[in-house]
Amino acid sequence: MNYVLSVAAGGGHTFLEKNMLSERTAALLGVEIDEVEKAFLKMTVESDIRIEKQGDETHIYLPPYFIAERGIASYLSHLSRRPFKVNRKQLDEEIDEIEKEMNITFAEKQREAIISSVLNGIMIITGGPGTGKTTIIRAIIALMKRKKMKVALAAPTGRAAKRMTQMCNMDAKTIHRMLEIEAGTGDGKWVFAKNDANPLTADVIIIDEMSMVDVLLMYHLLKAVKAGARIIMVGDADQLPSVGAGSVLKDLLLSEKIKTIRLGEIFRQAEQSMIVVNAHKINAGEMPEFTGRDSDFFMISRGNKAEGVKEVLELFTKRLPKFLGLSDPLADIQVLTPVKKGEAGVENLNRIIQQTVNPPSKDKREVTRFIYTIREGDKVMQTKNNYDIDWEREDGSKGGGIYNGDIGVVEKLHMQEGYAEIIFDGEKKVMYPFDLLKDIDLAYAMTVHKSQGSEFEAVIMPLYPMHEMLQSRHLLYTGVTRAKSLVVLVGRTDVLYAMVQNDSEDRRLSGLCEAVKKAFEGNEEPF
Repeated sequence: MNYVLSVAAGGGHTFLEKNMLSERTAALLGVEIDEVEKAFLKMTVESDIRIEKQGDETHIYLPPYFIAERGIASYLSHLSRRPFKVNRKQLDEEIDEIEKEMNITFAEKQREAIISSVLNGIMIITGGPGTGKTTIIRAIIALMKRKKMKVALAAPTGRAAKRMTQMCNMDAKTIHRMLEIEAGTGDGKWVFAKNDANPLTADVIIIDEMSMVDVLLMYHLLKAVKAGARIIMVGDADQLPSVGAGSVLKDLLLSEKIKTIRLGEIFRQAEQSMIVVNAHKINAGEMPEFTGRDSDFFMISRGNKAEGVKEVLELFTKRLPKFLGLSDPLADIQVLTPVKKGEAGVENLNRIIQQTVNPPSKDKREVTRFIYTIREGDKVMQTKNNYDIDWEREDGSKGGGIYNGDIGVVEKLHMQEGYAEIIFDGEKKVMYPFDLLKDIDLAYAMTVHKSQGSEFEAVIMPLYPMHEMLQSRHLLYTGVTRAKSLVVLVGRTDVLYAMVQNDSEDRRLSGLCEAVKKAFEGNEEPF
């Protein structure tokens, strides 16, 4: 039963309904339901599981997820209750001054978001690409600093944090790093130095890419927020949900208990981008437009999968670097595909692209690990969080931790010593023992899921028939919105149409929305 609940958590669910749990357990072991019921009683008595009644249903949780959902609800409820006294006339004058400094006139919703950040202990800013989320964050930072408040910026992944740093011109950390994850916790049992006994010192915490934050991480984050601090959550609820269990951003929005600013207006500069226009069309269930040679959004129709793969390779290696005049095409062009296996899947595309852009050579050392041969000069990606590994920058500054989704280049393979020299994010040098290369994949192509929180100059996306669960609007939308300057879809228009039409999502079983409602109404039960 423990195992079945763990597998469900791996699929995004924080609980299973009791009958579902019993049936899956009985089927797995080939035993009668009565036997499962006995184990169920034993686990209940020994607190190995937690139970919650919801109408006619009985929800069964592993304790960490039960505690996390109720903890999030409780912390948010308490953070929301502190009244902030504000001089509105002075606040408006300060925002007017920030407008002049930033050389911008805030739209009505943007101004409302900036004002709300001062008035509320917790708030959510949500919207698609081109709706001005980054402008609002920068304005809030400027306003809070004027008020002598200490601001902290964070995001769920290293790449998202780096992007936030660049956009806001202020250091942003991963949430794990901000909470000071302690060494030796790579088994998934997180221990953070920052917690309720040793809270963060920041007066204002701004979290970007909230759609990627799962329930366990959200719980640890809120646990470390000091009393009276403000927390501002920024994200796009229409992107794919977190890899870990829960759908925190969606559940908080559904609860309707937290001050939320929904941004819908596309701003002038973004209006000129068909990437932005088409992302909003896809999100609304409409087919994207292809407006010709001067566009930044193209579809190359190739019905045959082999021809499509050939087209992807041609685009990656020759046409796009020339078309965009890229100085570093390896870093700037990213192939994103919905699937891992098959001709147009990640594994095959990586091998084909590697063979062309970084073929075997007597001048390049290589090492074979699992499905890939890793060669000097290869573009690679970390596939799981490693909190213990050290890195060093050229300027001598040092740090630790390489995270799931971080991208790097193999600088050198030290065959006798048994380690690889990999430069992550263009600056962090890591000495990587060969036995850890099991956590490294080639990254010329990656799944759309792995690309979350990233931005690339150009995205190439092959579209061919796939499992219905992957052939979805949310996946297409997430992939398209990773591109900054150019999107090229390659494949079948009927698959594109099917993805645009398929708004169904795998429903995640989560009790967070209800827990938040109860906590805000003062009806939460002790946990």
